[in-house]
Amino acid sequence: MNINKPKLIRRLKILEGQARGLQNMVEKNVYCIDIITQTSAIKQGLSNIEDILLEGHLGHCLVNQIKSGQADKATKEILKVYQLKRK
Repeated sequence: MNINKPKLIRRLKILEGQARGLQNMVEKNVYCIDIITQTSAIKQGLSNIEDILLEGHLGHCLVNQIKSGQADKATKEILKVYQLKRK
């Protein structure tokens, strides 16, 4: 994996805090639109993390698979990621 692990961990910790804040908002019956705004921010944060991981995987792991003669495996992984991102 060719990513900036400390940066990724920091982003995950931020998301963890946001999720706790979201739980607190629900417990306190905060206005629905405010909760939806927070869920949207969390989804965007997760999407950004996914993008970082995907970029690292495509740029490092899959390239190495192709170079080592595992093009079929790399192709299957690309298709799997594509299917996951469409959901």
